[in-house]
Amino acid sequence: MSFSFHVDAEKEFNAAIDYYEEIESGLGFDFAIEVHSAIQRAVSSPGAWAIIDESIRRSLVHRFPYGILYSVEQDKILVLAVMHLHRHPDYWKDRKK
Repeated sequence: MSFSFHVDAEKEFNAAIDYYEEIESGLGFDFAIEVHSAIQRAVSSPGAWAIIDESIRRSLVHRFPYGILYSVEQDKILVLAVMHLHRHPDYWKDRKK
């Protein structure tokens, strides 16, 4: 199984990388690695993570207060949001199909 990003999820992922990199050199890279690890856990076991809204699941990111919100499509995971867990929880809902 593979994965892809919703265009807005990819933008927020890149913005978060930039934010962490501004805080400390290399921290953005660490964040990117942890996000990709969370995505790979979802790809490996797509049904294992908590359902948070209808068919949308959340895989938590280690070390950072983020969750990967995704849906299982025909043959891939669609990442709908790289969501900061302490901010507006419903902002991504218009990204669902």
